[in-house]
Order: sequence, then C-alpha cells, then structure tokens
Amino acid sequence: MCCHPRVPLCLLLVGLMLLTGCFPSGESDQGGAAADNAAGGSDSGSDSQAATSATVDGTDDTTDDAAADTSETTDFVLGDLVEAFDPPPLDKLVADNQWRDMPVLDSVQLMRDRKAGEDPPPTVADVLGLRNTSPAINDKILAAMGQLADEKTAVDDQAEWRRHTSGDVKSTNPLLGSSVAEFDVSSLTGFGLFGFDWNFVPFASKDSVASWKSSENGLYDLVEMRQDLVWSDGTPITAHDIEFSFRVIMSSKVPVPAMRSGTDQLKAVVAYDDHTIVFFHQESLATNVWNINFGIIPKHVYASTIADDPTLAASEAHVSRDENPVVGGAYIMTKRERGQEIILERRESYYMFNGKQVRDKPYFETVRFRILQDPSTSLLALKRGDIEELQLTPEQWKSQTGDDEFYELNTKVYDLEWVYFYFGWNNRSPFFRDKRVRQAMSLAFDHKEMLEQHRFGMDEASTGVFHSTSRWAPPNPPAPYQQDLDKAEELLAAAGWEDSDGDGYLDNEVELDPDFDGNIDGKARIKFEFTILTSNRQDRIEICNLLRENLDSIGISCQVKPVEFTTLQQLSRDHKFHAMFAGWGTGADPDTSENLWTTKAIDAGRNYVCYSSTEIDALFEQGKRELDPEKRAKVYQQIHLKLWDDQPYTWLYFRNGYFGFNKSLRGYNFSPRGPYGYGPGQSTIFKAPAAQ
Repeated sequence: MCCHPRVPLCLLLVGLMLLTGCFPSGESDQGGAAADNAAGGSDSGSDSQAATSATVDGTDDTTDDAAADTSETTDFVLGDLVEAFDPPPLDKLVADNQWRDMPVLDSVQLMRDRKAGEDPPPTVADVLGLRNTSPAINDKILAAMGQLADEKTAVDDQAEWRRHTSGDVKSTNPLLGSSVAEFDVSSLTGFGLFGFDWNFVPFASKDSVASWKSSENGLYDLVEMRQDLVWSDGTPITAHDIEFSFRVIMSSKVPVPAMRSGTDQLKAVVAYDDHTIVFFHQESLATNVWNINFGIIPKHVYASTIADDPTLAASEAHVSRDENPVVGGAYIMTKRERGQEIILERRESYYMFNGKQVRDKPYFETVRFRILQDPSTSLLALKRGDIEELQLTPEQWKSQTGDDEFYELNTKVYDLEWVYFYFGWNNRSPFFRDKRVRQAMSLAFDHKEMLEQHRFGMDEASTGVFHSTSRWAPPNPPAPYQQDLDKAEELLAAAGWEDSDGDGYLDNEVELDPDFDGNIDGKARIKFEFTILTSNRQDRIEICNLLRENLDSIGISCQVKPVEFTTLQQLSRDHKFHAMFAGWGTGADPDTSENLWTTKAIDAGRNYVCYSSTEIDALFEQGKRELDPEKRAKVYQQIHLKLWDDQPYTWLYFRNGYFGFNKSLRGYNFSPRGPYGYGPGQSTIFKAPAAQ
C-alpha cells in the first residue's frame, strides 16, 4: 500500500473527503494524505526536465525521446516546472559527501514490536461478547482485536474483505487522487518507496528499498531499490519510473492537486541506473524527508501518451488505462462498476519473484469496495454482512448499534482521529472577501445546537487546523466560537452589509470580479444571497440547514445545495462555489497543509477557498526551513492562530474515528489518521476462519 504524507487524510468533501500524505473513508472525504503499503511501503517520484533524453550512464532513453518529440507538436514539455539540471557522476556525488544510513523498515514488524511492549491483552473470545458501552470496554476491545497474526494464528488467506466507501473513485491514477475513496484504493494498488508509522516517523519500505542514505548536508537522498519489483503487466519497476513520475508531477499541464505540494521543493530526481535513484533537494529543509514521498506511475505505460493528453484522463488511451490500471502494489483492480463497487484481487507477482516468496503475502485474496453514500443504507449493509467495516456517524454509534441485530455479526471501537469539519468561504466570492464577514458567519452559527443535536455530544468543538493533542497546536488554543448574533450583525454592518431597501435582507455595494461573477466588472449593489454546497448526505444537509436558519435570522439568504461527491470535488477544484461544507484529516507533517493555505496552492493545490495571506505564505516558508523541532512547532502554532483570526473556514468540530467491524476481522489499530492511513495500517488486518 502507499502512504502519502501530503494528502490531508483525504478531502472530506463528500463523505468527508487527509494533508499530504494520503490523506479515511465512511464519514470523511478529502484528501489528503492515504494509507501505507500492504507490507509497509508508500510512494515516491521522479526527475526534472534536464537529464531526460538519456540516463546518466549514457544509455539512450528512447521512451523519453519519443515523449519529447511528441511534445513538440502539442506544446507539452515534460517537467517544465523544473529548471535544467546537469547531475554529477554518481561516484563523485558519493565521494564528495558524508552519508548517514536512514531507516529501511518493515512496518508490520514495527507494529509487532509495539505490541510486544504493551500489557497482555484480553483474548478475542473475552471481548466478542462485550458491548462497547464505556471507555474501559472500548480499550479492551481495541487491545484484543488489534493483536497481529503470528505462526500460531489461524488465518483465512482465501478470504474476501468487503469494505465500504462513501464516494466513487474519480480516477485510479495515483497522481490524480484527491479523495478518501481514491486513496483507499491506491493504498492497496499503488507502489512506493516510503512510508511512516502511527507517530508519523518516516522510513523507507523494506518491501521496495534495499538501502537509503541521506547526505549530512541534507541536500541528497540516495536510494537503492530492490531488484525483485514488477508492475502488474510483468514489466520491472525501476528507478526510471521514479524519475519519470517526478517529471510528470512537475509538468505544468498535468493536474495534480495533491502530489505537487512538496514535490515542487525538489531540484531533481535522477535515475543513475535501473535501481539507483538520487533525490536532489534545492536546500536543506525540515520537510525534505517528506518531499521524496510521492505517487509513482509506470513510465512504459504513460511516456508515449502523456504529451497527447496531459490531463491523464481525457484521451481514449488514458480512459482505458483508468479502467484497467497497471499497478505496482499488492492488489490489482479486476472490476470497476461506477457508483456500485470496485473489486481488487491479490497479485501473486507482488509477493512472488522467480518462484520464491520475497514479500509478505497479503492476507486477503479479494478486497471488494461497496460504494454506499447513504449512512443508513451503509449501516444496514454492515448488519447484514454485505460490508464488513464502516465508519459510523455519532447517531449510529449512540442509538443504532447497541442491539442484538448489530452485535450478532459486528463489534465497534473508537479512537482519536485528527479530522475536522468546516464551512469553507470562497474568498473570491463578493460575500466573503472581508475577514469581518467570515468572522460574522462563525458568530451567527449555533455551534452548541450542532454539537449537541447533530453530533450527539460525541465530538469536540474545533479550534483550528491542528488538534490540541498535536505538538503543532498552540499551547493555549483559542476558545471555540459561540453563537452571538448581535456581534455578527455589528461585524456585517462594519463591512457595509445593511438592509438599505427594507426588504429584510442585507445588501452592499461591492466590487465584482469578472473571473468569479460571470464577466461582470465594476461595482454593484447586491443582496447577501449565496449557496452552500455539501455532499448528498442527510446529516451534512441538516448541518447546512442549521446554518441557513441561523443566517436567515440576521437577513442573509443561504441556499443549501446537495451534490454528488465527484461533482463536489470538481466544483471545489474549479473554485466554482460561494461556500462549502467539507472536512480534512491530518497529514504526516504540518507543512502538508501548505497545500491548503498558501497563495500558490490556489491554482496549483487544494486551496479551494482562495485564501491568500503574505504572512501565512512567509510562515510556511519559515516552517520548512526551521530544523529545530521546538522552534519549528512555534511557527505552525502561529499559522494556527493567524488562520483562526482570518476565519477562511468556520471550523466546526473534530470527529473521532467511530468504526464498526465484522467480528471475523482482526488486527486493526488506530492512528490520528484512523485505522488505515499509516504504516502498517490495513496491512495487519486479517480474517479468522469462519469457525472462530
């Protein structure tokens, strides 16, 4: 599986949509950040525009030449966002630098080591009869069901795991992923070099890397890849795939909303031979260890087609490849029925090479994703056994999963997850350009009613981008917003929004933006009337309706528009909305949220609300350059407070990870990214034989 640090745990757009990294399923949908490799790996990338037409050792790279020739007729230049670079000979690079060994680890073994240091857990038999009615019982269930399989454990290695996802996959290309559903799938099918554990400590995956060295000056990372790696079509996976993928990501005409963030800090990625790859950094940054972790695509598949279709999604060749992707991970996609299900099958060539087993055999023969957007329908499917895992809503946890019907086949657990939901205000909209208006929106909303009646008292109020248990959060976080309609009206009046014509609604003379307001330029008096987008889920719609009711009481007309997940994604990326309800999970490093908040991320990232602040831009630059951990934490604490003051979002609540699991499943453990988006994540989950 792959672990992308820069995917904010997934764009909690429709269901929720992680930061860079790979970004949960079920209730969330965003990006950010994905899961780790089936045996502990992740993703990586490739090189710049310069050393392209030939490899460094002088061997002709004919595929690159073909792509370059085609690009001349289409104005497409592979890697045009990277300056030309003449890499030094490898022997000179090695001799001229001091090197330190970096960790190459098996994430499953990491989890085994962690478990060995914990108190002996209850047995599975002890907890399967329990009902999760208290924190103490929850801890017992987590401890027992989180135990890993060993040589004494009975495992059904022919089992099918019937998983749930609340949104469809728009693309199976790992470079184009931006939603939880996409990262859930690519975490099983994708290839990568790197991963990170539940504490966000990075490592190279033992499944794909033989050695990893970093120069003492922080400017180079040298990776020797394993020589037993093949794509699903039988073609060897080589360093040239890494270099090519980097160059694709760094091509201006390729739309990669998540992957370019961080990758754009690299000077070059150079394949010196089939198995030696060097990452050249522009400068020594605290984030360099994350910048080398990006998605990989097979060069032999895309090199001859990308120039004709840089979107990687429009041409007949790319549409066909999206339906039948060539992958490097533990599973291959065998069926994709849009809006219904996605079926993955275990790939023998992943763990077998020349007749020998070279990697852990994935526990499941088949992983079947059922696409069920409605929470009620999803819960019924869990109770019937049609799906075997589900992220529960608070209402489901509290009042719909405590009976015999639920516990006949399932159990449930919860743990802390750094996932926040928000109202996002498009700063290009004539309504939300003024900070005072955005603050007024937060003051007008009834946060108490939302938490008590819509979240059933099970979530905590959000106070910004970083959870209070994170070291990136300020030690004295701001107080959560409380409804104050009088103060909201004062701020709106100060911003010029008053009922000038007595019709009961606020209006104002504003400067219109032709890029946003439909070719209308100049000033005009407009009524405060806008639409908020949300995914087509009743619980999301109801929270937006609460906002609508609150705003109506102070003379603002808000229309709630539910849309399908993929539609919400596209409208968000295109900035074609006034407001939206969504959520983000955490990335593996705080710098991954640069992709959400910096000015450059408006057009080349996931700054969907078009927020721009020179102070925030400067702080993110400072944060990635600060090598002292304590000083660095203070930089992100400043970012947290500045964003809170500007309120580009109305932060609503942090949502814990509430999950229902079929009793046959074992080996699930949690991180701040949930049970999947880290190493080993889903790699340790297995199914016991039916009799157990």
